[in-house]
Amino acid sequence: MKSEEIKEAALKYFTLHGYEGASLAQIAEEVGMKKQSIYAHFKGKDDLFLQVLRDAKETELSTKLQYFGNVDAQHPETDLYGFLQLIIHFFQRNEQLKFWLRMTFFPPAHLEEEIEKEVLDIEEQVQAVLESKFQDWLDAGAVVGDTARTLTYAFLGVVDSIMLELVYGNDENRLTEKLEASWAVFWRGISQR
Repeated sequence: MKSEEIKEAALKYFTLHGYEGASLAQIAEEVGMKKQSIYAHFKGKDDLFLQVLRDAKETELSTKLQYFGNVDAQHPETDLYGFLQLIIHFFQRNEQLKFWLRMTFFPPAHLEEEIEKEVLDIEEQVQAVLESKFQDWLDAGAVVGDTARTLTYAFLGVVDSIMLELVYGNDENRLTEKLEASWAVFWRGISQR
């Protein structure tokens, strides 16, 4: 149980101050222990950081997979737009996902390669699920396009645009405008209308 408390405190400090600005002493104090006691649970700051990162990754992945697990072949417009709204909602409100977003865009230099592997892993899994959904929608005649892969990459471009706004922007109106404009152009390009 103490390991979970340590990870919760670490999540808070890593999110607020980044890897470099968070200290094991702060984290230990937050959970009412001495800094040295953290080593009974984690090898060091890097180990703690990577475990918090992997927990955040699992939260993101399970959220996305659960969402697409409930998507059928009949409502791509509602389902894809809903996914964009889900991303905005979760990345603005969930501490783990705020942390994940910050650390994947601004990783500690010495952990960059390891973090990149985690990012590519989640991207590949989400891409595979999306590609399968786009194939279902193509087969059902619910969308038009060359290939499921092309549609997937185009949609992920919209997702990336939203993610970038979540990282660098703090203007809710700009985020909404960007979402609406990107979505309108994307949907017009793949819909039957």
